[in-house]
Amino acid sequence: MGDEISLFFFLSLLLLVFSSKTCLCSAAADTISAGQSLTGNQTIVSKGGDFELGFFTPGKSLKHYLGIWFKETHVQNEAVVWVANRDQPIINMSSSELKLLENGNLVILNKSKIPIWSTNSTSTTSKSFELVLGDDGNLVLRDGLNPSVIIWQSFDHPTDTWLPGAKMRYDNRTKKAQKLISWKNSEDPSPGLFSLELKPDIEFVLTWNGSQQYWTSGAWDGESFSQVPEMKTRMFYNYSFVSNENETYLRYYFYVKNVRSRFMIALSGQIKQYMWIEATKEWSQFWSKPIKACDVYRYCGPFSRCNVEDSSCQCLQGFKEQSLEDRNLGDLSGGCVRKTPYNAEQKTISFRCST
Repeated sequence: MGDEISLFFFLSLLLLVFSSKTCLCSAAADTISAGQSLTGNQTIVSKGGDFELGFFTPGKSLKHYLGIWFKETHVQNEAVVWVANRDQPIINMSSSELKLLENGNLVILNKSKIPIWSTNSTSTTSKSFELVLGDDGNLVLRDGLNPSVIIWQSFDHPTDTWLPGAKMRYDNRTKKAQKLISWKNSEDPSPGLFSLELKPDIEFVLTWNGSQQYWTSGAWDGESFSQVPEMKTRMFYNYSFVSNENETYLRYYFYVKNVRSRFMIALSGQIKQYMWIEATKEWSQFWSKPIKACDVYRYCGPFSRCNVEDSSCQCLQGFKEQSLEDRNLGDLSGGCVRKTPYNAEQKTISFRCST
């Protein structure tokens, strides 16, 4: 069975590679210099044309965000890999701007020119700054005179996506882990209930609401995590695992270039891996943990049950969906509520007293 799965993935990867474009070219700039701004529909594109940075509006939302997405595969929100102001949306995009200040701080300014998001990255040693979007999807703020000096980078502040070349890390000095946190729903990138992080005992865990752990990768054995044995095949990726006094991290790379792929924590609470299939112009899911959404803690929300056959959610008898709108946007956390208010169901018992 394992050989059949490996063969399927190998053939799928061949289809993906040979149907992918070998060159993505763009005339747009990939750099913002100190004092320059990005406004409205303006964007910058990585040198090879793989990624784009700009303001976007998810779905039918009236809120706007600064984000990075796969340029040639921008199907609705499926290609957004990073969001800057996920907690501070912009209401008026036309009068807002992303600006790299002369002191090296990168800020998003609202129409009143008040910062609503910042990298807090001022530097007293560098005298020239530039912001560059790389073909790995990393947005890097660096010293313009010495590009090897990185002041801030988006790879250190992920949202819900882990890209090839990025670290999933645990800081052994501060005792803090980098986290992937799901979107609240398909039109709201603010932090949702599900998160993925690397623990100090060197295992990945998925957690609900920051407290309830519902999946673990198992311990690292030098080649793979015990609950992810498929890592041993190394058919598609080269994994790099490092642990020292400063940090512990895992990083991965594709053997084959020009393959668009991402790991992300989905609205369902699963960690999923997607690849872009050029022939069909769609993102295809290749892997997920837990395999079944029903194994995610409180996947369907309160007073509901999960159908293991198709991962659909049904309300218990006497209950109804709390919000059909939320459910349609992929947010099932509200679950179900009583059809009839609880107090109305209480029976009144009267007693007659006599003397």
